[in-house]
Amino acid sequence: MTQLARRLGTADAVVLGLGAMIGAGVFAAFAPAARSAGSALLAGLALAALVAYCNATASAQLAAAYPTSGGTYVYGRERLGDWWGYLAGWGFVVGKTASCAAMALTFAAYAAPPGWQRPVAVAAVIALAAVNYRGVTRTARLARIVVTVVLVVLALVTAAGLTGPAATGPAVASSAYGILQSAGLLFFAFAGYARIATMGEEVRDPQRTIPRAILLALSLAVAVYAAIGVALLHVLGAQRLGDST
Repeated sequence: MTQLARRLGTADAVVLGLGAMIGAGVFAAFAPAARSAGSALLAGLALAALVAYCNATASAQLAAAYPTSGGTYVYGRERLGDWWGYLAGWGFVVGKTASCAAMALTFAAYAAPPGWQRPVAVAAVIALAAVNYRGVTRTARLARIVVTVVLVVLALVTAAGLTGPAATGPAVASSAYGILQSAGLLFFAFAGYARIATMGEEVRDPQRTIPRAILLALSLAVAVYAAIGVALLHVLGAQRLGDST
């Protein structure tokens, strides 16, 4: 079986993981999460981060034990058998295809006028697939550029929000069920760390690189989302944030 070239280091894997996590979720998940959790939005974010951390540490251990391409498919096959590996692989493909569509549509909602959003979303998917087809090193280079631009923009917006006037108004009621709902919505934003686990044959020293990259990328993503959540609640408040689109 042909082996993939091990060209990526820890920094490359972290950037690719961040690119998968700081995507549609940061622009689309906070409003519905605020509608569900109210003023307890940050509690939902903390719960989502905790669940993601538990899942990420398990993925990191499995990636260290099975440093090959395939990720979830390989773990299911090796630990539970061929049928479970087959099921896990298709589950991963369907889930990532759906998240890819969500990210493309979110991008198009910001970048294109009504009526052009679906064509722009399709074009974005085709363009990124073409880059990925050219090889993982080109994907990593593009990811560095995109992640850098997104992080700079988010940092500027967050700083402006935190230094602006605070929102006024009463606290919005929350419930345990609402917090769980918001955690489920926000967990979608953290799920991109699984992308790192699929690169077992593309990173150098995968037993060390993949676990380290998964935890680093998740930690950075949690910090970014927490800062944005605090800024949004500060400048908008839970009510206006939940009513926004």
